[in-house]
Amino acid sequence: MKSWQIQEAKARLSELVKCADIEGPQYITHHGQSVAVVVSQATYSRLTCNEQGLEALMQASPLFGADDLVLERDTSPTRDVPL
Repeated sequence: MKSWQIQEAKARLSELVKCADIEGPQYITHHGQSVAVVVSQATYSRLTCNEQGLEALMQASPLFGADDLVLERDTSPTRDVPL
């Protein structure tokens, strides 16, 4: 893990991206404070898990297609309403 000043990161962007791919996350600082992190595409994909949509996620559920699933709705009012 390496820390880059923002000016250095701008000037050496290609090297920064290569380091993120090979070495792991690269931190960018501004006035000594960490303001951003550059990670490889593989790391980003693994962290965000955006490989499937909501429909695919629901179809992968063990409850998908279950005919014996009973869902009962609570019919009580959520609040008192003056008449």
